[in-house]
Amino acid sequence: MSAVNDNKFTPAVFLLTGIPGQEDIHLWVSVLFCFMYVISIVGNAVTLFIIKTDPIPHELMYIFLSMLAVTDLGLLIATMLTILGLFLFNSREISLDPCFAQMFFIHSLQFIESSVLLLMAYDRFIAICNPLRYASILTLPRIAKMGLVFVLRAVAVKFPLPFLLKRFRFFRANVLSHSYCLHQDVMKLVCSDITVNNIYGLFITVITVGLDSLLIFLSYVMILKAVLSIMSPTKCLRALNTCVSHLSAVLLFSMPEFSLTVIHRFWKSSSPLLQIILGYIYLLVPPLMNPIVYSMKSNHLRARIIRVFVK
Repeated sequence: MSAVNDNKFTPAVFLLTGIPGQEDIHLWVSVLFCFMYVISIVGNAVTLFIIKTDPIPHELMYIFLSMLAVTDLGLLIATMLTILGLFLFNSREISLDPCFAQMFFIHSLQFIESSVLLLMAYDRFIAICNPLRYASILTLPRIAKMGLVFVLRAVAVKFPLPFLLKRFRFFRANVLSHSYCLHQDVMKLVCSDITVNNIYGLFITVITVGLDSLLIFLSYVMILKAVLSIMSPTKCLRALNTCVSHLSAVLLFSMPEFSLTVIHRFWKSSSPLLQIILGYIYLLVPPLMNPIVYSMKSNHLRARIIRVFVK
């Protein structure tokens, strides 16, 4: 009887999912994803190369941009093998430990990216609202310490998740909703009470990404209040224009993140296709768009990128 129960539970592998019912277009989807991965990796790598080799852009915004590029490259590497493996070669199986490792890296890197966006919002806030003290407040050692704290925060809050899941047994119906592993997706396959995992997962999302988003929103409220009260309309638009690229990056990151979290936890009757599309937007669009958005708004960075490819 025990052997029967063990066969019923605890699968040796999870099965990843592409686009259910659309397997005949998986090859064409893989072409799109390959294109997105190539553009994203090249875009972020070129951004890092320019910031590293060019003696001019060593202001703090470029340091933040390099942190964002490193985080995006980490996300691309963490998801590339399973996504492209499924769509190109129909490789659906992933064992528990690699799945939990991928889940840890995806969520940790997402939390780090949220923290980088918060640092960039703080940079804009100080630059616009307190420009005379900008250099004394945002020093390189202080930024390095803040970055280290945010990395440790992301690792610390996500480190327990794989171990919380490893203590459970899973149903034999072991099909995941995506072509990569997410905590909220794996939890649905647990055959025990997952209240603790659910509460913990939601709690750390609220105190990290949720808190970061709230602080970013408040920083822009204060920026808007400052520029409207002390600047002429022309200077006001010029000051706000420096924030456009950052606001675009924040929206690209936060909207799919929160939508996917809410759908997995509270709207389980939603369309599987909606979950899948949001999942790919959540992972692949920010690393693709961030270099494009920032290069469009930075004349120096755009000129250097053009020179790299024109040579």
